[in-house]
Amino acid sequence: MGSNGVTNTDPVILATAGYDHTIRFWQAHSGICHRTVQHPDSQVNSLEITPDRQMIAAAGYQHIRMYDLNSNNPNPVVNYDGISKNVTAVGFHEDGKWMYTGGEDSCARIWDLRSRNLQCQRIFQVNAPINCVTLHPNQGELIVGDQTGAIHVWDLKTDHNEQLIPDPDASIQSVSIDADASYMAAVNNKGMCYVWTLSGGSGEEHTQLLPKTKIQAHKRYALKCKFSPDSTLLATTSADQSVNIWRTTDFSLKCNLALKNSTLTEQVQKRWVWDCAWSSDSQYLVTASSDNMARLWAVEQAEVKREYSGHQKAVICLAFNDCPPT
Repeated sequence: MGSNGVTNTDPVILATAGYDHTIRFWQAHSGICHRTVQHPDSQVNSLEITPDRQMIAAAGYQHIRMYDLNSNNPNPVVNYDGISKNVTAVGFHEDGKWMYTGGEDSCARIWDLRSRNLQCQRIFQVNAPINCVTLHPNQGELIVGDQTGAIHVWDLKTDHNEQLIPDPDASIQSVSIDADASYMAAVNNKGMCYVWTLSGGSGEEHTQLLPKTKIQAHKRYALKCKFSPDSTLLATTSADQSVNIWRTTDFSLKCNLALKNSTLTEQVQKRWVWDCAWSSDSQYLVTASSDNMARLWAVEQAEVKREYSGHQKAVICLAFNDCPPT
C-alpha cells in the first residue's frame, strides 16, 4: 500500500521517459497513460524498476531520482546527487541491496540503498565517459562500456578489473549478458555487435570472455542490445529506425522490427530506436523511439501490437516489468 493508499495492482509496469522532462506510466495492454510524473531538472537518460517493484529510478543530469510506484506522489522520494555530469546507466542488485550507476564523469558507482546518508560507497573510474553498465547474473561483476571502445569487467569482491577493446575507434553503446551467463553481447556506434562466450564467474573465479562472433548488426549507430529472458534471442536497436532480432543458436537474423511505411506515424526520419525491453515470456518487445513513441511488438509476427503516444519529445529510455513478486 502506497503513502496515498494506492496499491499497484497491475501486474505489468511500463514507464517511458526522455527529453520532454516527464516520466509516463502506461497500461501496457491498452496503451492508456495512467500517470505522469514531472522530472523538471533535465532529460531522463535511463529508467530502472527496483526488484521489489516499489520504486523506479530515473537517471538524469547530475542525479538519480527515485519515485514511488505505489502512490500518486508526484515528487521523488529519494534523491542521489553529487555527480558532475549526465548519469547514463542505472540498475539494481537482484535483492535490492544496492544500486549501480555509470555516467559521463567516467565513473561507475555503487550506492547502498540501505544506508541513510545517500552517498555512493564505491567508485570505479575509467578513462572516458561511460555509456552503459550491466550487472553479471552472478551479482558480483559489473560490465562497463565507455566511449573509447573499452569494456571493463569490475569484480566487486576483489576490486580486480580487466578490459577488452573490440574496436578502439568505436564507442561501446550497450552491453548485455543473457540470464544463463552463457553469452555477452556489445554494440557500438558503427553498428557492429560483438558476442563472447562466458565461462567462470562463480566462487572466486573471474569471468573469462572468449570471442564467439561479430555481426554487422546495423548500417548505422547501434544503440542498445538485450538478450531475451529465455536466452534464445538477442535484440539490437539502431539509428536506422529498426530493431533486429538474432537467434543465439547461430546468431543468424530471425527478423527485423520496423514500421513498413508511414501509416502509423509520419516522422519516419526521426525514428531512432533508443531502448528496448523484453516481456518475461520472450514473446514481446517494447521499444522507445525518438518519434516520441513507445511500441509493443509481437516478435514472432514482427508486428506492432500497441503504440504508447503522449510524449512531446524523443523517448530515449523505458522500464518494463511483467513479473509480479510472488
